[in-house]
Amino acid sequence: MSRKLHRDQLWNAAHVERAALAEDLATLEDSRWALPSLCGRWSVRETLAHLTAAASVGPVRWFASVLGARFDFDLHNDRRLAEQLGATPAETLARFRDIATSTTSTLGPTEAWLGEVVVHSEDIRRPLGIVRAFPVDVLTTVANFYARQDFTVDGKKAIAGLRLEATDGPFATGDGPFATGDGPMVTGTTIALTMAMAGRGAYCDELTGPGVETLRARCSAYGSHESEGDLEG
Repeated sequence: MSRKLHRDQLWNAAHVERAALAEDLATLEDSRWALPSLCGRWSVRETLAHLTAAASVGPVRWFASVLGARFDFDLHNDRRLAEQLGATPAETLARFRDIATSTTSTLGPTEAWLGEVVVHSEDIRRPLGIVRAFPVDVLTTVANFYARQDFTVDGKKAIAGLRLEATDGPFATGDGPFATGDGPMVTGTTIALTMAMAGRGAYCDELTGPGVETLRARCSAYGSHESEGDLEG
């Protein structure tokens, strides 16, 4: 069993992951910042600016921004992203470094905002060919959160009727309070399972088992992480 992280530990984990991402991007050539991320229509640079925005807007400002966008959450996200993009990639990265230890967020559990950092970090790293060895307890916390509810991503919906089991950690569904039944099994690393629950179909290539194609189809149906945009910065 993985240890359960309390709120301070969750925020500390988010801070560690932000710092690790900033370090990974410190020497990135300017041309590579324009590469498409795994996050819908955003580039690597835009996704980083989105992470900065998400850590810069509390509930009151978030609500005012959503109202100002007439509940067009794409417009809301784009406006907040533009505030944090800066004039150059170096400025985008500097602004992200400035929020590395922020505990600002909109509404919802802290696990959701740790997941925000983990998933968008992978959205950025994977197109760049950068691999991060995330702590297993951090990934397990996010995976469990996604498996038991549809809050920022449709994780519970994506795995309905399936059983998931990590090959590198304790994460598993199909038993106990988060049971999803005795359906087809999907196995793989905790990060691959987490990203698949977040709608990233590319990670299904790293999974095995009779339930993989069902999960892949649901990734396509539910799309990328930006279904969560109504609760982000």
